Amino acid sequence: MTSLPPPSPPSASPAAALAAFPAGPAPGIEGKVALVTGGSRGIGAATCRALAARGAKVAVTGRDKAAVDAVVASIVEAGGQALAAPADVTDPAAVELLHDLVTGELGAVDILAPFAGGQGAPVPTVELGVDRWRSVIDSDLTSVFLTVSAFLPAMVARGSGTVVLMSSTAGRVPGGANAAYAVAKAGVLMFARHLAQEVGGHGVRVNCLAPSAVLNDRMRQYLTEDQRARLAADFPLGRIGRPEDVAEAVVYLASDAASWITGATLDLTGGRVIA
Repeated sequence: MTSLPPPSPPSASPAAALAAFPAGPAPGIEGKVALVTGGSRGIGAATCRALAARGAKVAVTGRDKAAVDAVVASIVEAGGQALAAPADVTDPAAVELLHDLVTGELGAVDILAPFAGGQGAPVPTVELGVDRWRSVIDSDLTSVFLTVSAFLPAMVARGSGTVVLMSSTAGRVPGGANAAYAVAKAGVLMFARHLAQEVGGHGVRVNCLAPSAVLNDRMRQYLTEDQRARLAADFPLGRIGRPEDVAEAVVYLASDAASWITGATLDLTGGRVIA
């Protein structure tokens, strides 16, 4: 088990970071092994902390080793269990090495959350270009396929496990994101549905989340407080989402409380998307 000091002092104490999440209820999470890709920041980091707060052993994966180590340190110092597992999940060989590391250190993965991705910034399709298109598809869709392909067979073989995929409002309705990102996230949504039908008979559940605007470092960097306030006013619930909002939905879908839910896509949009 890895316990590394953060490279710089965190903005809040590790105990406070995990205390942001209630201790329960989350039946069936304690003692389970969870893997979260894209776990070094934002929604992924919040998901790692939320699962660890419920007693899961969490493998934190991302490309930025320092950021991964900082998330792991915050969990371990708060009494949780976490493993730093940096990897580029667009690389098939790196994903295989990730599989061997996580299963070797923690055991078989019970909860799989392949959340790595991004690159949704607006770009007109006529300016997108084939290189940008391929990069976005690789980071937001192919990476999900590679991660699932590496960890799903063991779940099927033992007859248990849960997978939570990360789509987006961009994959549900046309909006401001670039076309490649929207297509990738729509693909993730359909991938979840297809997998759920395919592996349900093997005791494996697969669900999907589709969040709208969630406050993250990039939003803080590029939007002023006034711009964020105007954005929040577009939501019926009157605010932008928080990473913890999405993390709590992951905990629910991964828990035994959702044991009869598979193939579902949960819109986390503050009422902006009502399907």
